[in-house]
Order: sequence, then C-alpha cells, then structure tokens
Amino acid sequence: MEKIKEFLKDTSYEDFTIEVASSDASFRKYFRLKDKNKSFILMDSSLEKSSLKPFIKVTNLLLSVNSHAPKIIFEDCKKGFLILEDLGSLNLLDKLNKDNFKAVYKKCIDEIITMQKIDAKDLPLYDEAFLKQEMNLMKVWFLNKYLQKNLNKEEIEVIEKSIDLIAKKVLSHPQGVFVHRDFHSRNIMFCEPLGIIDYQDAMNGSIVYDLVSLLKDLYIKFNPKNIEKLALYFKEQKRLKISDEEFLQWFDFMGLQRHIKVLGIFARLYIRDNKDGYLKDLPLTLEYVLESLKKYPEFNELYEILSKVKLP
Repeated sequence: MEKIKEFLKDTSYEDFTIEVASSDASFRKYFRLKDKNKSFILMDSSLEKSSLKPFIKVTNLLLSVNSHAPKIIFEDCKKGFLILEDLGSLNLLDKLNKDNFKAVYKKCIDEIITMQKIDAKDLPLYDEAFLKQEMNLMKVWFLNKYLQKNLNKEEIEVIEKSIDLIAKKVLSHPQGVFVHRDFHSRNIMFCEPLGIIDYQDAMNGSIVYDLVSLLKDLYIKFNPKNIEKLALYFKEQKRLKISDEEFLQWFDFMGLQRHIKVLGIFARLYIRDNKDGYLKDLPLTLEYVLESLKKYPEFNELYEILSKVKLP
C-alpha cells in the first residue's frame, strides 16, 4: 500500500481513499480510488510490468469496435500502474440465475461477435504448439504434482495421443479471430453496456474459444441442453454454413482443450503460487472434461484414466 501512496503523490489522485477492489490469478492487484462521487480503478502491475503494454494494446483494440473496456485515465508503465474507468463491482456471476441467464448470455454472445470484428493479425497466434503446451499442464501439475499420480507408459501415450487429436481438431475450426481467452462470468461486469475486463492475454485463434469460456463457465453451470441452444444462437448469428451437429462438436473439442488446460492451471496456482481459491472449481472443470470425453469413442481411454480421479 505504501508503494501505491508513493505513486499517487505525483498524480491528482493523492487525496483519494484507497480500498481493495480485487486480485486475479496473476501478480496484478486492483484498488478502488474514491473521492466524493468520483471513483476509479487503480491497476497495480508493479510486480508484473510486462503485462501493461499488452493490456493497453488490447484495451485500444476493444475500444476501437465500441466494446465496453475500461478507458485508461492515467498510465505510468515505468512504475507499473494504470488508473482506469471504474465499471462497478458487480460481475455477471453476482447476477446470473436460472431466470435471466438465457437473455444475459445472448447479450454476451453478441459481444463476442463484436469483439471478433477486431483485426487480430498482430496478436499472438493460438497455434498447435501453444494449444498442446497448455493441455500438457494437466499431466504435469494436475495428475503428477497435485494428485501425485505416477502415470505408466500406456497412460502417458493415451494422454499425448488425445492432446494431439484435440489440438488438430481445434485448428480445423475457423481461425484468425480475436480471442479474449477468459470471457466468463467473473470477467464481464454487470453494467450498461456490459463491461469487459482481464483481457490482456488476448490471442488470435478459434472462432468458438470465447463462446466456450462463456457458456461452459467454470464458476456456474446451467442445463447442458439450454447451453447447446445458446451455442447454436452464436452459430446462427455468425451465419455459419455447417450442421448443428458439427458446430456442437467444435464447441465440445474447444471445451476439452480449455478445461484440460485449466485442470493444470488451477493445480499450479495452488502448488506453485500458494493460491488455493481455485481448488473448489476443480470438480466442475473435471465434470466438463468427462462429459465431453464420454460423447466421443476416440477418447474412451482418456475417459477411463480421468474418470478414476478422486479429488482430495
């Protein structure tokens, strides 16, 4: 906090009160600066200064298509601080329920379609190597280190073969669009219009990635049949000339890539970074993986391995 107060001395926000707004899975922290009826968000990236330039770049991309990203009010990349527009403290997770989720998710899907108008050519590419690198986190951090499972040669081969198949399937989908990478209920602010945060890791990748993040949310789950109908709403809005069955297969395979990765990431956050807040989200993440694996005979062996997992 002293470092923040020191930084604010050189700004016009020195007399604002400071309160914790949130932190995320990285080393960034967020504070709310308040003075009478004025409120701003201070992003403290002093421990992760390298994330500031991507954040600024992607903010400008989002604003260029009129997506509601927080405007940057003040920046000091040298010290690692930004002062941002305050989009409020309510996110989608606070407000989503069985009565409103269909209408709210349709607004979010429309937002994905807007974000995909961004020219993503200068963003990092979600290529085969990166897709596989992410999925391999599951084997290392979730199975080996978290569950302390000693995989035999056959199990390792099954996992590697499955990862290879998933990556190739995902790359057969339309590519080359803006991918937020964490477009879910905690990163969408419940304001008008809906606000978007935590997008600095955006990449150039699959047309269905953000749809999966949104509809197969790791923090809240709705009836799978309703979720499939919402996924098909995206297909209709994008006027994709494929069958519903094929599109839902895209949706499942992209979900497998994302959720296999996340099993590894949540375990790594606990083991390496001493953050246990995501352990409670492992059961739903694993549930999504098993649901999708069960649909496709080519994943019977991987299903056998992961269905035997007993979470601590």
